[in-house]
Amino acid sequence: MRILEAAAQLGSEHELARVQMTEVAKNAEVAIGTLYRYFPSKTHLFVALLLHRLELGADRLPERKPGTSAREAITETLVEMTRRFVDRPRLASAMLLSNSTAPASVVPDSTEVRRTFHRILFERAGLDEPTEEDRNAVRLLSMLWSGLLVTYLNGGATLEETEADVRRSCDLLLAHLSE
Repeated sequence: MRILEAAAQLGSEHELARVQMTEVAKNAEVAIGTLYRYFPSKTHLFVALLLHRLELGADRLPERKPGTSAREAITETLVEMTRRFVDRPRLASAMLLSNSTAPASVVPDSTEVRRTFHRILFERAGLDEPTEEDRNAVRLLSMLWSGLLVTYLNGGATLEETEADVRRSCDLLLAHLSE
């Protein structure tokens, strides 16, 4: 946990390329060998941090409002996740870049990130047994959401535009979940 906290702090202060594993170890008060035993690379470290933040964030999402449709629940979850994710832009960029360049065969947590993200959305929507169409829509939506975040983080869109695009994406990809 100390290692992830140290990585989050340094990732919030510096671009990913400027985060040094020796500094992470120093700030976490662990030996560099210990850091590398658990996280063989910076990519491993920031993908694990992304997974941790997703899991932690899922527990802190507001309760689903009564009468909310599955599509609305997913939409509101993604909008809220967007707001929380971009509150630390450098860290968000570091985690997204690490996850997008992490081969699943080398960084198993990247597969867990995808599974966790999908699970969060299905749970928020109340979809205990998602259909193939549901799974495909959420898979595409998760990739689209990542791209929208990267565009925002790189200055290509405002937060308002990003949230509007998240809503439009949900409307289009989750139309089959309409009332």
